[in-house]
Amino acid sequence: MSWAESKINRRDMLRLSLETAATFAAAHFMPINWAVASGNSSIKKSSFPKPNHIDVHHHLVPDFYRKALTTLNIKTAGGFPLPAWNPLQSQSLMDNVGIGTAILSISSPGVHFGDDAVARDISRQCNEYSAEVISDNPVRFGAFAVLPLPDVNGSLKEAEYALDTLKLDGVVMLASQSDGTFLGDNKYNDLLAELDKRKTVVFIHPTTHPTSKELQLNIPEAIIEFPFDTSRAAFNLVWTGTAARYSNIRYILSHAGGTVPFLAWRFSLLEYDYRFKKRAPLGAMAYLKRFYYDLALSANPYALRSLQELVGPEQVLYGSDHPFATPYLVGSSIDFIKKFDGYSNEDRDLIFCSNALKLFPRLQKLAES
Repeated sequence: MSWAESKINRRDMLRLSLETAATFAAAHFMPINWAVASGNSSIKKSSFPKPNHIDVHHHLVPDFYRKALTTLNIKTAGGFPLPAWNPLQSQSLMDNVGIGTAILSISSPGVHFGDDAVARDISRQCNEYSAEVISDNPVRFGAFAVLPLPDVNGSLKEAEYALDTLKLDGVVMLASQSDGTFLGDNKYNDLLAELDKRKTVVFIHPTTHPTSKELQLNIPEAIIEFPFDTSRAAFNLVWTGTAARYSNIRYILSHAGGTVPFLAWRFSLLEYDYRFKKRAPLGAMAYLKRFYYDLALSANPYALRSLQELVGPEQVLYGSDHPFATPYLVGSSIDFIKKFDGYSNEDRDLIFCSNALKLFPRLQKLAES
């Protein structure tokens, strides 16, 4: 079946059947808001609820995207099955745990599987669908535009359309691409230069690097390989001088930056290398401290203690990783952040809301209206 044949009416995906909602609730131990989950109407426009957590790491898995992957015999992401999802499901979870706004993004395995034309088509479908979800409820949802990387020309065109026409909130890029390259590679300079001019928010999400598939480990890639994928991209952005050249881009690193906080000092030893001093004159730590770090699947003392040593709460953002993270994990992560003795109430306000409002002017205007 071709990609064109796999398309469905995207508006239909804004409705959730009662049967699906009940199955989801039973499987993930979270009560469902039946008024939302019944599927009798589309998502209703609403104001910011209280508490107003802004979730910058919240994934969409539209049915047409799942079908496109199925035609390519891709049924997992990072070693786990692709989860069921639609906007009403997300809104029900959000209502239960106090998430005011979710910034949607396509996760691993992305959209590029060797064919530029197909990748451009999937990207456009996903971005237009995201714009429709936002249109139905601009307060509760935002979105990062997915780009058909490593196709740079296609990504430039899609970024322009997604940011100027669809008015999406930023872009999502996988840390590594299907051709094995990482962010920071010179081939992406033209794209990053354009995003730099726009002062774009770039959400970096990990994926399974081609070499990871060759490792003789039977551990799902999302558990071990994903944090290293993010780390390699972040360090490469600094090592190549990319972070210094395009300093107007606001990067968000997934999962507390992977291993970045733990390896930051070790990486700074490269400052003794004259090549590094020339490319990154402010020093390694200065650039690593400019990144934003989300707390998706990282709300635990092992990760947060290390992250605290690298950046203050003004560089930290809340993320849930739903629907790859179950409602139980989402709820317990929020609870841990609220009880973590390393953050004050003022810090938690920054992490849950204020930092994100500064990054996303559209949400700031809505919050003030």
